[in-house]
Amino acid sequence: MAANPVVSIVMPCYDAAAHLPASVSSVLAQTFTDWELVAVDDGSRDGTLAWLKAQRDPRLRVLSQPNRGVSAARNAGLAAARGRYVAFLDADDTWARDFLEAMIAAMRARPDAVLAYCGWQNVGRADKASAPFLPPDYEDSDKAENLFAGCRWPIHAALVRREAVTAANGFDPALRNAEDYALWLHVGLSGPIVRVPRVLAFYHFHGEGQASDNPVRAALHHLDAQRAYLQNHPALAAQLGRARVRALTAGELLRRGYACYWRRDLPAARTIFRTVMRLGYGTLSDWKYMLPAWLPEAWHRRLIETRERNARTSDEQS
Repeated sequence: MAANPVVSIVMPCYDAAAHLPASVSSVLAQTFTDWELVAVDDGSRDGTLAWLKAQRDPRLRVLSQPNRGVSAARNAGLAAARGRYVAFLDADDTWARDFLEAMIAAMRARPDAVLAYCGWQNVGRADKASAPFLPPDYEDSDKAENLFAGCRWPIHAALVRREAVTAANGFDPALRNAEDYALWLHVGLSGPIVRVPRVLAFYHFHGEGQASDNPVRAALHHLDAQRAYLQNHPALAAQLGRARVRALTAGELLRRGYACYWRRDLPAARTIFRTVMRLGYGTLSDWKYMLPAWLPEAWHRRLIETRERNARTSDEQS
């Protein structure tokens, strides 16, 4: 029997036939070659499974299951993984050729580290979010607060020790969004993490029902993940204090509601605002924006139009 690979790459696949060739090619092109790719077909309806089975590289292992969602697919891949380290690559994203080489070198240089993370770039967007991004070094005195506040790197911009993922019980199948945040929070606070200051991971936008397309679910699942972590780790709540916990949970929800509001995604903003109000959070100024979310949506839109019209009139008169 062949020795276990150094790295297991887990790739969940659902109706990904159009994108798989590019993603798998970025794995095949890695300068570090001691890996296995565990591809999990999650009940695809297109040619995903057939394409995977047609590949001839012996390092590619194919699993198939009925559609259960991305978290269940990743967990199935984790259960089959044999590597000392694990990396996650979705079937429509890619890596630089030396991603594995650089990440493994960082982990080997810090033997007590549980995770390494790197910079990334969003591809296929025309706004400022398409610029390459290098995250800061989070291994400092503010680490717990920073990791709790939000997901600090995307799923494919990290390399993690397999036993650390196992200890965190993998991905929560109840989360359709923020499942990566929930895992990184558990793993990142279980031991040292190390930064690789290079852009090595690429997230591809293609407008085909990606998880990032549902801002309400993303916001609410992020809150769910935060609440679950605090319930299981009361020491963090005590460390941060009630006011700071409120700012990082309800406050983050309010920030996401405003983001939807200002881009005029009113249905999403209204849903998020109503949740924030149920939590009793926000200043008087915030509530002036949020309260109309209880009105019928058509009335809410007319109120916004009236406010904007009055603001333009005031500007013209001044």
